[in-house]
Amino acid sequence: MIKPQFVAPLTGVILLSSLSLATAQTTPKQWFHLQAQADTTVGISTDRAYTELLKNRKPTPVVVAVIDGGVDSTHEDLRRVMWKNPREIAGNGVDDDKNGYVDDVFGWNFIGGKDGRNVRYETAEVTRQYIRLKPLYEGKNRASLKPAQQKEYDSYVKYKKEVEQKQSEYRQQFQQIKEFAGQFNAVTDALKSALKVAKLDTTLLKNPMTEDPRVKQQARAVYMMLSAQKYADTQTVADELKSALEDLEARAEYAYNPNYDARSIVGDNPENVNEKGYGNADVIGPNARHGTHVAGIIAADRTNSLGVMGVADAVQIMAIRAVPDGDERDKDVANAIRYAVDNGAQIINMSFGKDYSPQRKAVDDAMRYALSKGVLLIHAAGNDGKLLDTTASYPAPTFIDGKEIPNLITVGAVTQRNDESLVAPFSNYGRKTVDVFAPGMAIYSTTPQNGYESLSGTSMAAPVVAGIAAVLKSYFPKLTFADLKRIIQQSATVYKTPVTRPESDKVVNFQELSKTGAIVNLYQAVKLALDEESAK
Repeated sequence: MIKPQFVAPLTGVILLSSLSLATAQTTPKQWFHLQAQADTTVGISTDRAYTELLKNRKPTPVVVAVIDGGVDSTHEDLRRVMWKNPREIAGNGVDDDKNGYVDDVFGWNFIGGKDGRNVRYETAEVTRQYIRLKPLYEGKNRASLKPAQQKEYDSYVKYKKEVEQKQSEYRQQFQQIKEFAGQFNAVTDALKSALKVAKLDTTLLKNPMTEDPRVKQQARAVYMMLSAQKYADTQTVADELKSALEDLEARAEYAYNPNYDARSIVGDNPENVNEKGYGNADVIGPNARHGTHVAGIIAADRTNSLGVMGVADAVQIMAIRAVPDGDERDKDVANAIRYAVDNGAQIINMSFGKDYSPQRKAVDDAMRYALSKGVLLIHAAGNDGKLLDTTASYPAPTFIDGKEIPNLITVGAVTQRNDESLVAPFSNYGRKTVDVFAPGMAIYSTTPQNGYESLSGTSMAAPVVAGIAAVLKSYFPKLTFADLKRIIQQSATVYKTPVTRPESDKVVNFQELSKTGAIVNLYQAVKLALDEESAK
């Protein structure tokens, strides 16, 4: 579960969204494709790479797996680029290719049941650990326990405190935002009625067509609020408040609710990491907003003149559903990685993460399996604004034994401005643990039912890098995972900009926040690949 911040407009209350940060609406659409320019846009020079460097080359299709909450395979901007299992006959109820997954035409859903039902909400991992230990230690006295039990008891006390505290906090925040949303909607509805309009934007609110002093005063107040947060209209604010309420309710009533259990829908044994074949073929699921957005960043159709364009132009998106609204399970992540590898994915995007990993070995083993098959993993650094060098976050950038994962790139997020605000305020960072940064603020991409939306988070930065890796692999098919990682890192643009470190007021040099101190750039990556090719 990636946890970007959501700043509720007009109030300044910071909430935690389960998916991504909806941001100011004044950012140009698809700014991240633009050419990087000093003091203006920090783009990845996508169009320049295609027009200047790749126009005379023919790409080879590359399969990129998106392990996420679901991908809308019917989207107008994605349906042409979806991976289709050539050995599976859709809807016949038979495992035609004998891979253990029936009717897996577009991928697989590891959080669905054989009866077609799907998990949407899940508990947080800390809640699951609290539930596991509660029967053993509820009401027990630490002093009466054996030393080995005392250590586990201490974990139980810690988990219990965290679960109860977070559930209480999210319930309080839900009530606060609910009250504010009610007041905000009442004021805007009254203004619409008084001004006889269906929509309130900043132009109208700045100079309302009325002589009523009270209406003028209210319009001016709302205008000032919108302007301060850089919103163009009140509907955007109302939509984001609604989304924030949904996210807060999900956290309070599902993620941190010890009495909630969704796994019965799947019908597996969640503790058995060796179990395969569970789930169903529904890769869309009940909430494919996040995964569809991620898929569009990587590969939205660049040829159909619709909506948006992805970074890569020769990609097949393999959809693997393993991430609910809540914490993903290690077992599902491990099986998702293995499914992707076994079915031909060359690059895997993983825009998710959590604070605890009780079955970490299973995930490590799956990543080692991907390594043995030469598959590159791209992982979002996370959105807690924390230093990963000293704080646990999973999947981790190293194996359990502390060794670096050679086929993994961990990605932080930046905004479009090369100034003090360059680092996205929510992005995790780390001189030892984060490899590169990529655009991750107000990224415009695909959403379900032929929709498009600007979202923010390291969840959006990771697929930018996955897209770059896919371009390199498709135009230079002989490149190995190690070549891809090296080229992406070496070609990234180093920035020495003084920036505000996430979750603090401290100003540091941007170079201090990652291994490379750099932001990825497609043009420079392709140029380096061409230079190395010509030198051979």
